[in-house]
Amino acid sequence: MSSIVDLILKSPLGKAMQKSLVAKSRTRTGTTSLTTGLYETDSTFYPGNNMSVLYRDRYDYDRQTILAECLRAWRVNPIARRIVKLYTQFIIGEGITVESDHKATNDFLQTWWTHPLNNLDQQVMDWCDELTRSGNMFFLCSLTGGMLFVRAVPADQVAEIISAPNDILQEVAYKPTEQGAPLWPAYDRTDQQDHFMLHYAMNRPVGVAWGEPDLAPMLPWIGRYSSWLEDRARLNRFRFAWLIVWKRKWDSEASKRAKSNELAANPPAPGSWLLLDEDETVEMPSPNLASADAEHDGLALKKMIALGAGVPTHYLAEPESSTRTTAEAAGTPTFRGLEQSQTFFLNMIRSLAVLAVQLHKPNNRRLVNTSKIIAIGPDITERDNSSLALAVSRIFPAMSELFDREGIDEHELMRIVYRMAGETQPAGLTPAMKRRPLKPVSSQTAPTKKQTGDTGTDPTGVNPKDPSEETNP
Repeated sequence: MSSIVDLILKSPLGKAMQKSLVAKSRTRTGTTSLTTGLYETDSTFYPGNNMSVLYRDRYDYDRQTILAECLRAWRVNPIARRIVKLYTQFIIGEGITVESDHKATNDFLQTWWTHPLNNLDQQVMDWCDELTRSGNMFFLCSLTGGMLFVRAVPADQVAEIISAPNDILQEVAYKPTEQGAPLWPAYDRTDQQDHFMLHYAMNRPVGVAWGEPDLAPMLPWIGRYSSWLEDRARLNRFRFAWLIVWKRKWDSEASKRAKSNELAANPPAPGSWLLLDEDETVEMPSPNLASADAEHDGLALKKMIALGAGVPTHYLAEPESSTRTTAEAAGTPTFRGLEQSQTFFLNMIRSLAVLAVQLHKPNNRRLVNTSKIIAIGPDITERDNSSLALAVSRIFPAMSELFDREGIDEHELMRIVYRMAGETQPAGLTPAMKRRPLKPVSSQTAPTKKQTGDTGTDPTGVNPKDPSEETNP
């Protein structure tokens, strides 16, 4: 059932109001709320969201504002910088490599990867930072002598993504923000272009060409936490400012003012004597900041930031709980999210490597386009390596025995072993495996009576077969 607000918004008057609000929001100056499009000041605070839910894609101005704010937060705010670095440290780690199962193709990939004009070992870290800040990666590729050279273009330098009329995912060109600059053509798969642009989008809503930054939902809360912390620091600074209250019964207002001027001109030095009459009292009051209540407010803001980043609070220097069990339990959803981001990034690197081999094929016929090319990244967490090794060592003897007795086949044995190791089984034919022969039980290894516990004695405890126990009648 539609509410009254929905009916008003669907009416012609409501549509006119929406256009008016959008026009005013583009000309108004102030502090922008990046989540709702409304403006927050000290006297206004808008909860929830507004008419921005009526459209799926962002306005160009809003997108450029968000990209600029993400870059600015990364430059000046330590929390934003730390979140971006955390993503890069987990996804890139010690580095990313590309490999191929074909020797000539693998040799070319190493040459392409380490080329001085590519230097992808260094560029991948900058790309990962940019992907977290903007959610979009634009690669301007140029082909010289069959060698593919890749340069990342900042997302805020692309004003518009031009797609096919019938499919938004079929991108044909990219319009720069610079006025009068020519369009960047998209890759047309004809292998006849000497330069083109590639686009990879992360966190992209369905039906939208642009991706969304991971850092964008956290910007308002990072700003609120920074303001809260700055206010606390300012209050604590002035908390220790000297404010002397001199109480006595003054004869007149003139004498009070004269004493105030005297103290202002000659304030008492530390360690000096201060002589008072019986009716005089000197006090130095201190403000009550209620620090205990403010601590909970700061923790709540920090939790909101950590929730948006998908990391536990102790990743952001907030050891809320000192128990190891709580910290380990909080790591599982964090690692899952980081694994998804790493998978997207590795697929992006792999597609660039495949394209480099494809474009260099006419210059080197030894390359194989159909060879298997993979991009390898570090483990997101090394915590499970010992437990996975223990799981394999425990499950393999039992499953190997079952395989030898023809209870399972090679494919099932390999599937279980790879699953216990936490790895993905390679695609293709399962190698033929030999079964160990079962050892027959020979007469030499037959159990003796002593091994079976049969002593050959009767219930009376006398062995009838022992001749030493025989008696004469």
